[in-house]
Amino acid sequence: MSQIAQDAGIGRATLYKYFPDVEAVLDAWHDRHIGSHLQQLARIKDTAAGGPWRKLEEVLGAYALMAHSGHGSEQAVLLHARPHVGDAEQHLNGFLADLLAEGANEGVIRTDTAPEALAAYCLHALGAAGE
Repeated sequence: MSQIAQDAGIGRATLYKYFPDVEAVLDAWHDRHIGSHLQQLARIKDTAAGGPWRKLEEVLGAYALMAHSGHGSEQAVLLHARPHVGDAEQHLNGFLADLLAEGANEGVIRTDTAPEALAAYCLHALGAAGE
């Protein structure tokens, strides 16, 4: 914590006012990083030319690049095992499910499977491809 406070240019007491330990600092940093990725995906969806299918391609392609750049390191494995990641995964699944539902409504995405299940499948497939 002393080194973090020094690098941030603040006193240790100030750092402890906001973070009880190093893990809390890392969780906050990782939350910010994940939030930035989710915002990027939303921007890609909003600015992609074409219909829902093209938007889905753009979003999943960007997610694949984000998800696998820098992953596999010991630090990434530890960070992704932390409880705070679950909320981001739920948010991402919902985001993709909404995009898939939009495609289903327009007739370009299958309708025999719930959008949430398709979103989970997409995320698992990309995860497996990265391994």
